[in-house]
Amino acid sequence: MGNWPAGHDVQLRQPPPLTAGGLGKPEDGTCGTTPASPPVMTAVNLTKHLPAERREHVEARLRMNLMAWLTTVRPDGRPDSVPVWFLVRDDETILVYSQPGKMKLRNISENPNVTLGLDVTDIGRDIIRIDGTAERIDDVPPADRQPQYAAKYAERIGAMFGTPRQFAELFSAALIITPSRLHA
Repeated sequence: MGNWPAGHDVQLRQPPPLTAGGLGKPEDGTCGTTPASPPVMTAVNLTKHLPAERREHVEARLRMNLMAWLTTVRPDGRPDSVPVWFLVRDDETILVYSQPGKMKLRNISENPNVTLGLDVTDIGRDIIRIDGTAERIDDVPPADRQPQYAAKYAERIGAMFGTPRQFAELFSAALIITPSRLHA
């Protein structure tokens, strides 16, 4: 990874369209942060104000990173951060599945403001953070019927849950995050 400058922020007014790239999966069987196959890169509006090289790097991480930290706000005002799997959708909203009854769902029902931070490198550089609002959506197809999500997490779902259907049954609550600002 390059040594990227910090401080490139983008303020968004609404989520614009995104053409999704191909997704791969880790080849080495480890819990690495990115799939092995590079995605097909297309420009996205979420990152359009970044310099070209940085934009390509951030877009690749948005598609390929497997883990992110979702921070919600508890009713008492304290932050709550949990690791999540995520997928940037065609409209640049972000899909996260949760087990029903989790604290993040309760927090979002009271305060929809969230931050999604991508898993960072071992020395704390290359931080990518997205501020936005989250909402639980009932009419989103389950994870096993989301081809891009199922492909991105196929190896982990198989190792940890057996089948995509078993994962979808456990993680049946869909959250949609609408980004308002990207820090990269």
